[in-house]
Amino acid sequence: MKLNVSGISFAEELESGDKQKKQTGNPHIELQFSDANAKFYCRIYYAEEFHKMREAIMESSADDFVRSLSHCVNWQARGGKSGAVFYATEDDRFILKQMPRLEVQSFLDFAPHYFTYITGAVQQKRPTALAKILGVFRIGYKNSQNNTEKKLDLLVMENLFYGRKMAQVFDLKGSLRNRNVKTEHVKESCEVVLLDENLLKLVHDNPLYIRSHSKAILRAAILSDAHFLSSHLIIDYSLLVGRDDATDELVVGIIDYIRTFTWDKKLEMVVKSTGILGGQGKMPTVVSPELYRSRFCEAMDKYFLMVPDHWTGLGLNC
Repeated sequence: MKLNVSGISFAEELESGDKQKKQTGNPHIELQFSDANAKFYCRIYYAEEFHKMREAIMESSADDFVRSLSHCVNWQARGGKSGAVFYATEDDRFILKQMPRLEVQSFLDFAPHYFTYITGAVQQKRPTALAKILGVFRIGYKNSQNNTEKKLDLLVMENLFYGRKMAQVFDLKGSLRNRNVKTEHVKESCEVVLLDENLLKLVHDNPLYIRSHSKAILRAAILSDAHFLSSHLIIDYSLLVGRDDATDELVVGIIDYIRTFTWDKKLEMVVKSTGILGGQGKMPTVVSPELYRSRFCEAMDKYFLMVPDHWTGLGLNC
């Protein structure tokens, strides 16, 4: 399919691709275009499903989404250990993560369940803390002059901290094994992503207080999301927490919910549980999906302390 980038909108291109999809039964759309020097290629995974989901949860239009993606820069993920390559749109609205081939396949298997879950949450007004995955693409090009070529699989997600300046950021898994970042030589705490053990040390003097209503919504969202993820064998997700001092708010979202409990993860769990690699007797980071869910929910419930308000206690028998 040839794409006239100057004369057609994304919505029109999607409608054209949808006809192709219905004819072939393929849920993905492939676009190709070229200029005098290179050929370009883009595969939009689950194009219609992502489009409908974005319409349901985003205020901006499809063309605004594409306009944001058309200008991206390299982005350094603070605290990341996976070695993944990240980009950010210049307007800072979206984060793009390069995906290895196995992770792409894992998400493609998981995607239909993801769409059903998010759509259901929107329709039923059910709280969810999942940071939204807004699209998955394979892009590539081939230079006609020197025959160099490159392909990238990219996942596009919302930037939870868009338009905010966070005083502190935490990546929380509910594990205490190797979950500490040294901060002695860091000038500002916002320069590094802190982990579970850092949080426990900090909350001794400065607890994370939230109101009872917010606590109830957060607990309901985390319980529902974690149950959904564990039912599809997803592990290793985190709760990303940002503290915005300007508004006196906490911004939270569950991230990194792509990794499934595969045989290599099972092996890692067995090795770490023996203590061969250290860990001082603490439960290993990698555990079964159900145990991961239970540990995660229990820890998040303890991390955020409820502040009673003037409604607390009403209706209770004396």
